[in-house]
Amino acid sequence: MKTPDEFFIPDNEVMLPDELDYSRVNEYVRSAEAFSRSTYQSVYIIDYFKQNFLYVSPNPMFLCGLTPEQMIDLGYQFYLKYVPEDEQALLLDINRVGFAFHNQIPLEQRKDWYISYDFHILNDGHPILINHKLTSLALTSDGRIWLALCVVSASTHTTPGHIEMHHVGTPDYFAFNPVTRRWDKKAMPNLTEGEKSVLTLSIQGYTMSEIADRICLSPDTVKKYRQRIFEKLGVRNISEAIAAATNNKLL
Repeated sequence: MKTPDEFFIPDNEVMLPDELDYSRVNEYVRSAEAFSRSTYQSVYIIDYFKQNFLYVSPNPMFLCGLTPEQMIDLGYQFYLKYVPEDEQALLLDINRVGFAFHNQIPLEQRKDWYISYDFHILNDGHPILINHKLTSLALTSDGRIWLALCVVSASTHTTPGHIEMHHVGTPDYFAFNPVTRRWDKKAMPNLTEGEKSVLTLSIQGYTMSEIADRICLSPDTVKKYRQRIFEKLGVRNISEAIAAATNNKLL
């Protein structure tokens, strides 16, 4: 990537600037601040008209040692400076295919969708794989995104990519195949009530023996539940399972 301007394409251009009510921006910022105080995840708001960051939370995961103010000053230069060079093209591709998909969604549904994908950021030179979700916060009357809310958490994968479009409230989602250049329809894993109980109690910090006592099962049965959870979510341990279930709203 040569300049941050490459992120701004016809599909994400704000076409109706007269509709933008900047007197309401503080409401959006206060909502993002409230959300950031209640989560470990990093939160920031993109302004697609001004082509910069409107708000960045102080949560450290996404800051790479910067202050929120420094990241706001950098804006889209952040991706040039803190994303490995070989993954910057991936971000541009995600930007293109994601907005092309978004613009095909019926206008009345666009606020109910979000895109999820993984890429590395460099924290003190060390690559960290993150999951990045982006959803519309404010739209113009023609369905273009003016403000977008971005949420960053630890990835449960081991490689970048994993580009998905999710419709809130439905188990189905679309995964982008970079080889065929097509969006393939898929379904989220379905956890049983027993698996959900084991996972919920794991989130609360209970050990396998304690979970077995609380739900009146043997430790071996709880162990089998956990193994099924790992297989369904495609993860290797309980920490990754908790992150995957939380990220994908499975509980």
